[in-house]
Amino acid sequence: MTLELALAQRLRFLARVVHKESRHLATTDQRLFASAFTIDRARQLETDPDLAERVEAFVGRIGRLQDTLGDKLLPALLAEALQTGHEFVAALTTAARIMIAESERRIPAPG
Repeated sequence: MTLELALAQRLRFLARVVHKESRHLATTDQRLFASAFTIDRARQLETDPDLAERVEAFVGRIGRLQDTLGDKLLPALLAEALQTGHEFVAALTTAARIMIAESERRIPAPG
């Protein structure tokens, strides 16, 4: 197996993992944030095991997704970029900027 083929297979595998982790995170997000997460709900964490489990699941899933993206997928994409040229790096940079802007748009301002 060539290095390019192995890297392509690794990228496909990681893309599937990220997609699955994203779906699970979205499901937990919908359940946890179906209503506003207020200070009162945060205070309920000690007495509401279901809510505490949903928060724990959300934190765990977002952590796993972040680890998969940062520790596995992005390094593999960068390895591919080094093999295919600067156009790919530029595309990754643009994608990262779009993702950051999108995530900032979804996070409500405090207060």
